[in-house]
Amino acid sequence: MIWSSFSMRFMVLAGATLVVPSLLQAADPDTWTQWRGPSRDGRISTSTWPMTLEEDRLALKWSAALGPSYSGPIVSRERIFVTETKNKKFEVVRAFDRTSGQQLWETQWEGSMSVPFFAASNGSWIRATPALDGDRLYVGGMRDMLVCLDAGSGKIVWKIDFVSSMGSTLPTFGFVSSPLVHGDDLYVQAGGGVVKLEKLTGKVLWKSLDDGGGMDGSAFSSPIVATLANQEQLVVQTRTRLAGVSLQDGKVLWSQEIPAFRGMNILTPTVIGDAIFTSSYGGKSALLKVSHDASGWQISEAWTHKSQGYMSSPVVVEGQIYLHLRNQRFVCLDAATGKERWTTTPFGKYWSLIANGDKLLALDQNGELLLIQASPNAFKLIARRKVAEDSWAHLAIAGDQIVVRDLEAIKTFRWQ
Repeated sequence: MIWSSFSMRFMVLAGATLVVPSLLQAADPDTWTQWRGPSRDGRISTSTWPMTLEEDRLALKWSAALGPSYSGPIVSRERIFVTETKNKKFEVVRAFDRTSGQQLWETQWEGSMSVPFFAASNGSWIRATPALDGDRLYVGGMRDMLVCLDAGSGKIVWKIDFVSSMGSTLPTFGFVSSPLVHGDDLYVQAGGGVVKLEKLTGKVLWKSLDDGGGMDGSAFSSPIVATLANQEQLVVQTRTRLAGVSLQDGKVLWSQEIPAFRGMNILTPTVIGDAIFTSSYGGKSALLKVSHDASGWQISEAWTHKSQGYMSSPVVVEGQIYLHLRNQRFVCLDAATGKERWTTTPFGKYWSLIANGDKLLALDQNGELLLIQASPNAFKLIARRKVAEDSWAHLAIAGDQIVVRDLEAIKTFRWQ
């Protein structure tokens, strides 16, 4: 991915200057093409949001009924792409005209499965958010399949079944991690590890961090690309570890154990300068410093905090980390020190969260849209509005359009 500009901020961490890079939406502010948006960190740079969510300023434009899905919507200049599971047998991808809501095409394949009984309340339907790269859409199917579609027609260009091709065990909770396109390549946490493929052909180039899949393997988190200690690398959170992986050959550069209940390391790692923030279910929150010298790579804890993350990945605004927790509270942590600025009373089980300047927009699992002032001084809820019934899919914002994936519907709203 190419970004035309970078904003840099500085803050002090343990006596050293910490540079906090911010990849802002620059190539096309009117699209949402991957998990957590243009920079894969839940941050966008667009026009100022109105200070209200009332219907006269945020109008519902169209909606369409769908089968269930946890995949976030993908938005191009002209289309919206969504996934669903149909009749407990097929996985379906649909493309809609972004303005009118007219369905343009539909593609399906057999690919459903059931999660374990103790996780049945979380549903047995497609989970991973696709990635759009030009005229190709990459979709992770629940049975550990990756499908490349022509975004114009919906035609399947290539498909890989990781279980049959790699001999890995079918992931107990399905393909959960969202694909990442970087340059000419595609990275996925599938096949019981981390896999690099040629994005045009689906050819496997390497596999790393092999865990075999099954009950104790197959990651929940999604990878990112970051530059740490002056080296660009793939940052990967497995169910037990956080690691930096060479983009060229898959070599593990560094690795740090991240304890979690039943391997529930779900958050996407958040890079802050040469440090990484993560928070685990049954564990803790931590900022880990990554460095490199003649003796090799070193990982050290800058700070830890008792708060436990769940499924919600945080956003960082002006040196503050905003995170929705396992206990359903929303917390603000100082990124330099780990100091808790404030915490709220409980909301729903899960938030998807987007930051734009000093405003936050969150979609609560119970279907409430929350407009929040980003401030380290206090929790400041500006407005709230019910827009869905049950939404675990990530919110998408492209220009003045907000796309909400309800469990069994897609809804589009526009700022006015």
